[in-house]
Amino acid sequence: MKRAIKIKYATAAVMALVALASLCIVLGLLFAGEGSAFAEDQTAAEPAEEVTQTEETQEGGITDTGMKAIAAAIAVGVAAAAGAIGMAIAIAKSNESIARQPEAKADIRSSMMLGLVFIETAIIYALIVAILLIFVL
Repeated sequence: MKRAIKIKYATAAVMALVALASLCIVLGLLFAGEGSAFAEDQTAAEPAEEVTQTEETQEGGITDTGMKAIAAAIAVGVAAAAGAIGMAIAIAKSNESIARQPEAKADIRSSMMLGLVFIETAIIYALIVAILLIFVL
């Protein structure tokens, strides 16, 4: 029983690290580069150049919108992969538990479904953040 609890904590820790890494990658891609809102390459003494286009093209033909789309794709991809791994582990462990104690089938199944809902909610939040990255920022 203690080993199962340790596995659950280890899985939760790995999921948290994957989510943190994906957040760092997304923020790094979003706020890095010349076209970033946080880039401090202009000085007060230089006059601001008038931009006639709506999107500034960086080196290699990548636009700011393209960088946002890449960041959003990475965020959703990592969140979906991590969620799928977490769901697979939860389903496998619940099936093992039902095989060991068939009389507790209803309790195990309801707990598993609640856990799957929470995992799926985290993935939907990542999708919402990706949509906000593309259309709002």
